[in-house]
Amino acid sequence: MQGYPGVPPCIAYEYNPHRCGQKQSTFFHPASPRREYDTILYNQYLAYRGLVAPEQGLTIAYARVSGVAQKPDLANQVKALETYCQDHRIQVDEWMQDIGSGLNYKRKQFNRLMERIELGQVRRLIIAHRDRLVRFGYEYFEAFCERHHTTIVVINGEAMSPEQELVRDLMAIVTVFSARLHGLRSYRKVLKDAALQKEG
Repeated sequence: MQGYPGVPPCIAYEYNPHRCGQKQSTFFHPASPRREYDTILYNQYLAYRGLVAPEQGLTIAYARVSGVAQKPDLANQVKALETYCQDHRIQVDEWMQDIGSGLNYKRKQFNRLMERIELGQVRRLIIAHRDRLVRFGYEYFEAFCERHHTTIVVINGEAMSPEQELVRDLMAIVTVFSARLHGLRSYRKVLKDAALQKEG
């Protein structure tokens, strides 16, 4: 009986999804002499034997600050990420850095990172704090990464999330909404004037 390499026939038979009573996506064909075994169970067996294949995909560390004046903070952020990776024996394949607001989704490295995640090239993303990736809507991007099999590791460095940045971003939001409110008032005035002219 044929099976996966390194798995004895008797063991492989035990990992048959039908025998284990587990509903998996891949099953053997009963009439075929070759039995196809579920990939997940096979990997579990390899882990048990210490024969797990090397993990595929890149490990990327991402750092961000809002402005050029915060370059020293960016350096400290990168240093904190380096220390974390060294302590946890994590090998980083690529380092990405951005200088731009967490409200700006057009950041060069951020978009490059999202594209690589979408292509399934990133296995693990390491950031100092959630708002280093985005200021708001982190849960959406976390779910996006999960759908593309990317794990986000947040070291939760509170010192890496300056309060001044948060205040600046909140002020930017207030400014945008104030401008829109002013625009709505102007638009209403135009409509009112047009209505009065029509009545006249």
